[in-house]
Amino acid sequence: MAAAAVVAVVTGVVGLALPAGYVIETPGPAINTIGEVSGTPLIEVPDHRTYKTSGALDLTTVYVEGGRNSQVNMLQVLAAWLNPQRSVAPTDLVYPPDVTQDDIQQQNAALMASSQESSIAAALTQLDVKYSQTLSVADFTPDAAAAGKLEAKDTIRTVNGRPVTGIDVLRDELNASDGAPVELGITRDGRKETVDVAPKENGDGVYQLGVMLGTEFDFPFQVKIQLDNVGGPSAGMMFALGIIDTLTEGEMTGGKHFAGTGTIDADGTVGPIGGIRQKLVGAAEAGATVFLAPEANCAEVAGHVPDGLQVVSVATLDEAVHAVTLAGEGGDTSSLPGCS
Repeated sequence: MAAAAVVAVVTGVVGLALPAGYVIETPGPAINTIGEVSGTPLIEVPDHRTYKTSGALDLTTVYVEGGRNSQVNMLQVLAAWLNPQRSVAPTDLVYPPDVTQDDIQQQNAALMASSQESSIAAALTQLDVKYSQTLSVADFTPDAAAAGKLEAKDTIRTVNGRPVTGIDVLRDELNASDGAPVELGITRDGRKETVDVAPKENGDGVYQLGVMLGTEFDFPFQVKIQLDNVGGPSAGMMFALGIIDTLTEGEMTGGKHFAGTGTIDADGTVGPIGGIRQKLVGAAEAGATVFLAPEANCAEVAGHVPDGLQVVSVATLDEAVHAVTLAGEGGDTSSLPGCS
C-alpha cells in the first residue's frame, strides 16, 4: 500500500509538470503614447507643428504565456486559474492547429501596422485635416454579389458617380440602393472601367458587395509611430488620442494619467478587443486613474474594475476625446458613461 501511495504521489507530481494545452494571459506593460520608448518619442510628426504634452495616454497590453513553441505546465495553469488577474484559454483557441505561432506573430504585426494607419486617419478626421484613401478589392466572401464583376486588386474610384473618398461613402450608396444595381467606377490593371453590381442584403438591412477591401491612405504629412514587440489592433484608439494631443495646442490630459484600449476605424469607430480584464489591472498598476474601454467590452468589465480606477465607456474617438478633455480640465466625470 505504501509503495502504491508513493507511485500515486509521484505520478501526480509528474503530471503537474507535464505541458498543458493552455495559454495564460497576464497583465502586460502600459505604454504612454505621448511619452518616449528607449529615449525616442513614440509619436513623431517631423514636418508639422506639434505641441507640448503632459500626463499619460497609456495603451495597455496583455502578455501571453505558453503556445506551441513554449508550453506552460499544469501547475502554472492551476495557479493562473486561482489568480483573478490572470485568465486561461485553450492553446487551440489562441493558436489554431492549422496556423503556426510564427504565422500568428506575423498576422499580429500586420494588424498593428494597419491599426497605426487607421489611427492616423481617425485622428486627422477628428482634427478636420483632409487626406485621401483608396479602396481596393482584397478578397471575396462566399456567394459575393460582386463575384464575376470585380476582381482582386480592382480599385474602387466611384459609386453611382460619387467619388469614393472612404468606406462610409460606399456604404451609404449601397444601403441607399435598396438592392438595385449600383455603378462602380474602377481601375483594373491601370485601365478605368465601370461595372454594375446589385448588392445583397445581409439579413440586418445592410447591403453589401461581398468583398473584403484593403485601404491605402495618402496623408498630407508624415506621422511616425515607433513601437516594437507589440502586436494586434487594440492600441488604435490610444494611438489616435496621442496623435491628437501631439497636434493640438494645449495639454489635453491636464497632466493626468489615462489608459485605455480599443480598435479604431478611419471614421473614428472604437471596436472591442480581447484581454480587457488584464488590461485594467495593468493600467491600475501603472498609475492610471481613468480607463477608456470600448462600449462593446462593458459586459466583461463590470465587477472587475481595480480600486481607484474609473472606467469610461466609449464607442467613438469623439467620445474618448471628450472624456479625456473633461477629466483633464478637472470637470465632473461622474456624468460620463461607465460599465456597470
